[in-house]
Amino acid sequence: MEWRNLYRGMLMGTSDVVPGVSGGTIAVVLGIYDRLIAAVNGLFSKEWKKHLGFLIPLGLGVVLAIFLLASLMEWLFEHHPGPTQFFFLGLILGVVPYLFDKADAKRSFKGKHIILLIAGIILVGSMAFITPEEGAVIQNITMSTYILLFFSGFIASSAMILPGISGSLILLIIGVYATVMSAISNLQLDLIAVIGCGIAAGIVVMSKVIHYCLKHYYTGTFSVVIGLVLGSVLVVFPGWPDTGTGLMISVGTFAAGLAAAYILGRLEH
Repeated sequence: MEWRNLYRGMLMGTSDVVPGVSGGTIAVVLGIYDRLIAAVNGLFSKEWKKHLGFLIPLGLGVVLAIFLLASLMEWLFEHHPGPTQFFFLGLILGVVPYLFDKADAKRSFKGKHIILLIAGIILVGSMAFITPEEGAVIQNITMSTYILLFFSGFIASSAMILPGISGSLILLIIGVYATVMSAISNLQLDLIAVIGCGIAAGIVVMSKVIHYCLKHYYTGTFSVVIGLVLGSVLVVFPGWPDTGTGLMISVGTFAAGLAAAYILGRLEH
């Protein structure tokens, strides 16, 4: 078991709770994105034990973060949304140089790769103009509710595994975010199980698609990934603070995010 993945999973799980921030982006920051995709695909290979040893601590960390840190993140976004989002901005921008280096952009990027990068920015950046309602908690649980939550988890996790696209934002757009958060807070095990099955199925399917793209179109795939990450900056950016004090605090948290990305990069890469 790679127990170092426990803290990595907690970082990913913490970000997945926040609408606008992607667990896939945090996986890129940590330098484990390629391996995460390979491990999910490897579950159905002869080396499944090795991949399971990578995924179990990671998944445990994600679950722990969702249950233990969800309330803290909700409190931060309720009482200090600007500085918190500036921290994530720093974290996201701090990983961009690593992505360009990993893609060997100076040598391998051509015109078509620039177009793919811009397409990724537009795809995620357009979500900044979507203002979904959180939606009321679904009280009357029927079979159609279970089906809705399963496919919501499937779609959200498919997006979640892509850097830059927030699974929580997808749940907001669908209108089940409040229901999912309520189920977790109140330990509604039936709803959690249905959502969890949808999430697992979505991760497996999307990881196969991404694994194929990385294997056959490595540079083009990374062009899109960089675009998705850059586009998420538009989604996370909360606007400039109204006061000088707020600006100073936000600049400080932004710098802390950059520093965290640099430290994680030194540790992981």
